[in-house]
Amino acid sequence: MTRLGVVLLVVGLAYPFLVYFGLQILPAGFIAIGLFVLLALRLAFSRKPDSFNTLPYLIAALVLLILAARSPMVGLKAYPVLLSLALGAGFAYSLIRPPTVIEQIARIHHPDLPLSVNSYLRKVTIAWLMFFLINAALSAATAMSGSLKLWTLYNGFISYIAMGVMFAGEFLIRQVVHQRIRRAA
Repeated sequence: MTRLGVVLLVVGLAYPFLVYFGLQILPAGFIAIGLFVLLALRLAFSRKPDSFNTLPYLIAALVLLILAARSPMVGLKAYPVLLSLALGAGFAYSLIRPPTVIEQIARIHHPDLPLSVNSYLRKVTIAWLMFFLINAALSAATAMSGSLKLWTLYNGFISYIAMGVMFAGEFLIRQVVHQRIRRAA
């Protein structure tokens, strides 16, 4: 990952806090412009600009542009919701048009996986789809609560903890699945 990629990742992860503290000194419209610049840079420096990986950012950018034109604050708070929905859409699409996102990732690291694990990989894809939908719903609830502090706490901290728990749980289950595959081979 390039330095710019690292900076964009850090800024993206810190986004809720940047919004919270930025609104203390800047108008919402100015911060919304910053969000669009962030999304534009993310798309411009994507390794595969024509890949499905950029689609969630394109969808989020388009919807945010429309929302922010009407109300910059709504656009700012909608970003985590739209990103979760767009990522969920990517996972859902891969369930309809396999291979699933999780299978693609798994086969990068383990190209010799037997086809028998596809059922497990599909279940993991469904689990992540459910995670993104629940995360989008909770993000939307915090956005509509009217509390910028609650929105920042959930979207800048709690959602990351939940994602970490999801990764850790899936990692532990994956170790059991790998042991079963080795025993069966």
